[in-house]
Amino acid sequence: MKASFALSSLAVFASSLVSAAPQHPCRADKPAAFFLAGDSTTAVNGGWGDGFLTTLQNGAIGTNFGDSGATTASFVAEGYWAKVIAAVNANKAKYTPYVTIQFGHNDQKSTSGISVAQFITNMENLGKAVQAAGGIPVITTSLTRRTFDSNGVVENLAEHSAAAITAAGNIGAVYIDLNKASTAYVNAIGKANAALYNLSEKDYTHLNTAGGVVFGNLVSVLLNGLDKADITEGTVPDVDIKAAIAAGEFILP
Repeated sequence: MKASFALSSLAVFASSLVSAAPQHPCRADKPAAFFLAGDSTTAVNGGWGDGFLTTLQNGAIGTNFGDSGATTASFVAEGYWAKVIAAVNANKAKYTPYVTIQFGHNDQKSTSGISVAQFITNMENLGKAVQAAGGIPVITTSLTRRTFDSNGVVENLAEHSAAAITAAGNIGAVYIDLNKASTAYVNAIGKANAALYNLSEKDYTHLNTAGGVVFGNLVSVLLNGLDKADITEGTVPDVDIKAAIAAGEFILP
């Protein structure tokens, strides 16, 4: 791993945490509701979703709708997306619904039948459906895998992460760059430490409970960077985990 690259990347990320932190946000009219849509890297037993839900405070609510093996197409076809939209409709009167939309790990596989262009269209359609239902989509780039080569983390999700950002821009949605932030952190802590977040010994994609908490808190940090009062009140990252991420230091909560 090239330490200089890891540290410079993390320095950029850490500075963004400071610059993006809200200074004097107005109090939110309604608490936030967070509905998480995504593949296994969001889902229960392997993803960051449940770890993120531990950060909710001040009346915020959330549900992890992530589905293992999901693509932007299968998530709709198998009925998971309908549950997300139903949750938005059921809660928008009392809450401001935010829907994180994170796909790419399975869409990029040749067996998915989903081109990058179709992936962009699918992400746009998901985001527009949230907007039409009265919610706020948050396009989320894919959590990094924790595989390394001589240059550091293998960035094999870069194309789909860029595509997700393109989709967000095309529909006027906000996005968080989880891929960039998680890559910077994993590069900083190194291969051996990163492997301690593996769900199983050789699984460099999915997260164990500790990993889910760490990267769930990272999502909280990134969402706070959007500088919306209901978000900053609703999801509060753990102080020690936030500090460790910003410093590029390994932590095992």
